[in-house]
Amino acid sequence: MSQIINYGSCCIDHVFQIPHFVRAGETLSSTGYAIFPGGKGLNQSIAVAEAGCAVTHVGAVGEDGRWLAELMTARGVNITHLGITNTPTGQAILQIDPSGENAIIILGGANLAAHEHLIDAALNDATGDEILLIQNETSGNEAAIRQAKAKGLQVAFNMAPMNANARALPLALIDYFIINETEGEALTGKTEPSEICDAVLEQYPHSAVVLTLGPAGVLFRTAERNLSQPAYPVETVDTTGAGDTFTGYFLATLMKTQQVELALQTAAAAAALSVTQPGAATSIPTLHDVNQFLATRAS
Repeated sequence: MSQIINYGSCCIDHVFQIPHFVRAGETLSSTGYAIFPGGKGLNQSIAVAEAGCAVTHVGAVGEDGRWLAELMTARGVNITHLGITNTPTGQAILQIDPSGENAIIILGGANLAAHEHLIDAALNDATGDEILLIQNETSGNEAAIRQAKAKGLQVAFNMAPMNANARALPLALIDYFIINETEGEALTGKTEPSEICDAVLEQYPHSAVVLTLGPAGVLFRTAERNLSQPAYPVETVDTTGAGDTFTGYFLATLMKTQQVELALQTAAAAAALSVTQPGAATSIPTLHDVNQFLATRAS
């Protein structure tokens, strides 16, 4: 039985290495190109599985994305509720600059096809002890949230990409808001991390806020708790998928141990390791590697 049900996207990532982000009206030669598996949902499911937590991925790919399904299976993800559609798989075009920062364009593709029957089936199998993880690259999130809460599940929302659709969802039902500074500002109108957390909790006092701050680490806030976790300094190659790696490892470790501090520490280490390798899903570390990394930092 899965501990986390992840209703999320699968994408084929087209990654271009560029000297700087393309400006309006500019034609720019790429210094490198590669195709990687990606999509926030796929990345998060693999991160959960690598962290040692049972996960079911709910979503869809086109015929051109069957290799993504095979990859998820190989990495330990249950794909019983992954659909194969006539709509092409979601696509992402990524620019990666010399510092490892990225700019991303996504095409929803099969991620935006009707998946109600898939999430219905997955939630019908749930016992109520699971977490439903959602993000904003798929359709049908409102129904998924309401059905999950009716079954007694907790709901974690990684609010990316942030848009009007995300703000229109029944956010009072969310247990964990997992957001970065940009998403936090769009949600609250605040720019300071502490003010973002305060504003979210003022509106949704029964929720937890997990605010990722890149090199500045992460904040965890509830009405009763105020925690911070520093980022681990590493040599950055590619930041793509770091947030997804953090999200998957955080929720998986939390489900396994019920220890927020340990979940934050483990997730921060996993995210740090992920940015030292190119790609999104391909850069997600194993739990063994994460534990070794933490052991070297403790010695």
